[in-house]
Amino acid sequence: MAAESILLADVGGTNARFALSDGENFAQFEKFPVKAFPDPEQAIETYLNKTGAAPRTAAIAIAGPIERSRVALTNAAWVFDSASLKARFSFDKVFFENDFGAIARGIPRLTNEDRIQIGTGKAQPGAAVVALGPGTGLGVAGFLPPPSPRILVTEGGHVTMAPADDEESELLGILRQTHGHVSAERVLSGEGLENLYTAIRNRRGLDPQDLNASQISGRALDGSCEVCHQALDTFCAMLGTVAGNAALTMGARGGAFIAGGMVPRFADFFRQSRFRERFLAKGRFRGYLEDVPTYLVTHPRPAFLGLMELCDPDQ
Repeated sequence: MAAESILLADVGGTNARFALSDGENFAQFEKFPVKAFPDPEQAIETYLNKTGAAPRTAAIAIAGPIERSRVALTNAAWVFDSASLKARFSFDKVFFENDFGAIARGIPRLTNEDRIQIGTGKAQPGAAVVALGPGTGLGVAGFLPPPSPRILVTEGGHVTMAPADDEESELLGILRQTHGHVSAERVLSGEGLENLYTAIRNRRGLDPQDLNASQISGRALDGSCEVCHQALDTFCAMLGTVAGNAALTMGARGGAFIAGGMVPRFADFFRQSRFRERFLAKGRFRGYLEDVPTYLVTHPRPAFLGLMELCDPDQ
């Protein structure tokens, strides 16, 4: 790809992912740790020097609220400024999109090979969809399809987490002692899985043990730690609660799509978890949600699909 290429970037609190696009496909993918660079300009410069590309357009998905031409990451210190990027890299155009807004925008580009349906349900044509998922944080966004496509970017990851049973009430009560307000993100993210594990050990009267999210999920999957298994099972169930809430709130009869950096790593566990049952557990509105399909997005870079849509001159 040459000078007419579009620079795509998907930047979360942990990693920054880059590629070059011709508007239909992307190539030359690279991933850099955010903490390896003091600012996004140096990361972009490193990528462009490595590829030898000179794109005139940049489309960047950012894990944080989009505020016009200046955007800060929620869970890292990087700040993006469109004027600065244009001056430094001679970009003619710079597009910013919330990371889950980009994922939601790209949902129409997903094929059956890019997603796994969890449970039953059939999408209502032309209806809204919701995309959400845990990673460094918890993203939530909605998409209204054509003929008048529109992205609804939210901060739904920071809503108050509600318990669905007495056990969850106890776990959230333990977390409130430390954090005060317990948001959905406080339990549905990498750090959130660690918080759940710690709270379960606390509830059982066990001594603290310092495990990170990868270790917890790994021990849950190989069956070597019952507490880790409970933490991951509770994580999936709580994600079902939040996904059902989001589907009801947005009227997402076109489907709820789970994306993000975590869940695809334990897809088989997730398919057999309490996620779908908890998604449906809305009392009188269970029937409403039984018609709403839920999917796990398995495409490795779904935000790039949305960024290509964002740059499409026909949109």
